[in-house]
Amino acid sequence: MPLSPGAEPFHHPGNPGNTVGVLVCHGFTGSPQSVRPWATSLAERGYAVSLPLLPGHGTRWQDLALTGWQDWYAEVDRELGRLAARCSRVFVCGLSMGGTLALRLAARHGATISGLVLVNPANKMHDVAARALPVVRHLVPSTKGIASDIAKPGGQELGYDRVPLHAAHSLRQFFRIVDAELAQVTQPLLVLHSPQDHVVPPVDSARILARVSSTDITERLLERSFHVATLDHDAELIFADTHAFISRLASPADAPRPDRVG
Repeated sequence: MPLSPGAEPFHHPGNPGNTVGVLVCHGFTGSPQSVRPWATSLAERGYAVSLPLLPGHGTRWQDLALTGWQDWYAEVDRELGRLAARCSRVFVCGLSMGGTLALRLAARHGATISGLVLVNPANKMHDVAARALPVVRHLVPSTKGIASDIAKPGGQELGYDRVPLHAAHSLRQFFRIVDAELAQVTQPLLVLHSPQDHVVPPVDSARILARVSSTDITERLLERSFHVATLDHDAELIFADTHAFISRLASPADAPRPDRVG
């Protein structure tokens, strides 16, 4: 199936002499469109940026039903390897399930990752009906979508209007796996989350912050935004905080000079 316009992955090589790379991960049923302004803001700062399209996303929900967490994780794992091969420091940013992917990368790759920036990271399916997914997914193919939880008038996320239950079942398994690995996360952490989020409740961020082993932790509330905060009122705040976080942790020799994206 052809990609939906706007769902294309994004890559920027970084400014000459730059040695800092940033991997940006989008969320479940979404696409790079939901975090593209975030990735573009980092590219404009001169960083090498990789924003991959996760398998099964950006086309139609039926394609997502044929994939699972192993496919989504493998994609970001490959992109991390590509950035680490040419950058002395690599940071990982993620929205929603993209934050979950970032946490597993951090747990498994240790010092390869210099820091994480998570926006409304997901940790658990709280709906009681999720317990029935192992059975229901064989009877019902999909349920209503979760895209475009945005407070800003006119804000629109490019995401599926249906959630395939086979993929949702895999996501629930992934949450459990990553939750058990949180103690292995030791990297500096910036977590930005919305008190009003109709997709991922704030308790997920609280649980993550309580269970990681990181000692350098910064938490920021996104008071004016809903779930897709990277397209919402607080987007510029997220972009500025991300750059400040990376700049603080990157050595002066690593820090790139801002430039225009070609």
